[in-house]
Amino acid sequence: MTAEYDDDRLGRARVSDTPELTAYYGELAELEAGALWTVANDIEPWYPQPKSVPVRWRYDALRPLVCKALDLVKADDAGRRVVMLVNPGRKDVSAAVGLLYTGLQIMGPGESMTAHRHQAAALRFVHEGTGAWTIVDGQKLKVGPRDFAITPNGTWHEHGNDADDGPVIWQDGLDIPLVNAMDAGFYEVHPELYQQPGKVINSSVLTYGANLLPYGVEKWTRPYSPLLAYPWEPTYQSLRNLARATEGSPYDGVIAEYTNPVTGGSVMPTMGAHMQLLRPGQSTKAHRHTGSVIYTVAKGRGYSVIAGQRYDWQQGDIFCVPSWAWHEHANLDQGEDACLFSFNDFPVMRSLGFHREEAYTDNGGHQPTE
Repeated sequence: MTAEYDDDRLGRARVSDTPELTAYYGELAELEAGALWTVANDIEPWYPQPKSVPVRWRYDALRPLVCKALDLVKADDAGRRVVMLVNPGRKDVSAAVGLLYTGLQIMGPGESMTAHRHQAAALRFVHEGTGAWTIVDGQKLKVGPRDFAITPNGTWHEHGNDADDGPVIWQDGLDIPLVNAMDAGFYEVHPELYQQPGKVINSSVLTYGANLLPYGVEKWTRPYSPLLAYPWEPTYQSLRNLARATEGSPYDGVIAEYTNPVTGGSVMPTMGAHMQLLRPGQSTKAHRHTGSVIYTVAKGRGYSVIAGQRYDWQQGDIFCVPSWAWHEHANLDQGEDACLFSFNDFPVMRSLGFHREEAYTDNGGHQPTE
């Protein structure tokens, strides 16, 4: 073992091994102890050193394998029939990037899953299918392609597909790796296996979904959004309206966050979500920030440059940006806009005071691309 480092600036460990030190380290190890200077440069880097790497998952390539699971595995036997997307650098925690998990879940016609709850928070983004539904704490939600829904931590939830003409495929996003890193995981099966849903479907959308804060309803005090589903059509129209009113961000195009209508904050304490629009032919400038992001192409085709590598994408594709990686986006279509859905761990970064962001200033704001 050696603690020699090329960086000779003050405050960094530069201790070379000697026979006496080696023996000393052995004495410490016998007492389940160690010398900080042997690991200091690794555990306190100059800047973030994520284990995650940029990855793009092609929906067209994954879809046949997701569908294949319908015949291979019963949903009740699997709990949930999901093909998870795993980052090569985060296989140890089954994460797609950082401490975020994502996967593609498929439900066949007429299928329904039993109810459970867990410490991890979850979200859903629908890729295809017209019969998708979920029940969250007794509220039944119907969702369609490109709709976004949340399942806050600790809420009872179950899912199903009431269509008879094809499967539902939606993308799950959870903070499971974060919960496990904090040794805070719990899981519980509903005592009656299924919930009794309320009479009104999409009641939270009817109550909170029109940019109006209702009076005469019970005051909402929970730490997550009372609005549990965010339909695609009004979301897309809002972005188009926003594009008429503002130039948007030079780094993300026209971007808006899905929010808790009561507080204006993120939809859940540990995960936030955005939808962004890239105008026809638009190329954004590069920036980087603390916090990991998983993107899903909701509309259009284009590419993103992440840490100097170009990744082309089209509708349905999923890609990730590790924390502190330079990234920029481009819409390849000169006649149509492109839209990217994304979810992230920004609420955690901000709550802990870890948020930091900076722009790429060389080369007109664009990275050299391999």
